[in-house]
Amino acid sequence: MGYSVPLHQRITLRPGDHRATTDATVLSTLLGSCVAACLYDPAARVSGMNHFLLANRRYARSMPLNVTEAGRYGIHAMELLINDMMKLGAQRSRLQAKVFGGGAILDEGADSHFLCVGDVNQRFIREFLAAEGIRIVSEDLGGELGRVIHFHTDTFQVFRKFIPKTQTIRIERRELGLWKREIERPEEREGAIILF
Repeated sequence: MGYSVPLHQRITLRPGDHRATTDATVLSTLLGSCVAACLYDPAARVSGMNHFLLANRRYARSMPLNVTEAGRYGIHAMELLINDMMKLGAQRSRLQAKVFGGGAILDEGADSHFLCVGDVNQRFIREFLAAEGIRIVSEDLGGELGRVIHFHTDTFQVFRKFIPKTQTIRIERRELGLWKREIERPEEREGAIILF
């Protein structure tokens, strides 16, 4: 005799995305040095997740911050997610977190701006949540492999699977190229459409 598994809507988040919901949904994303925060208010049954590339704008100081870029930076990604969750009835004081990513995937050399992106992202998410009084219930940060995560918004469970090193490196090199272009030629990136 088998058992039935509830069907869920699945939403895939890309870098810069966030989603808040009261529905039974699976929020999925693929992470290298990026970080995803899965937040939930168990009393209001509101959940959400984001996926940010960089902890803050220090990696692209001269880029103007606009609405389309906001979610790519940790500080903005967190506030966007929390605000959307509060609009659905969550209370900041009840939020709990599960955090993932921040891997040290590529060693680009001592002169690279990106050598410590994963470390900086890890430190940012821990410090931000501590400052906001949001308890980290569980975390899976760091390491040398990428991760696929699936956040079930009705049960607040997160399923994590590591991905092979070769696939992880391909993903991280693509993201590294995007970061480098933003830093080295910010005037050319303004108003550009970036495909992830």
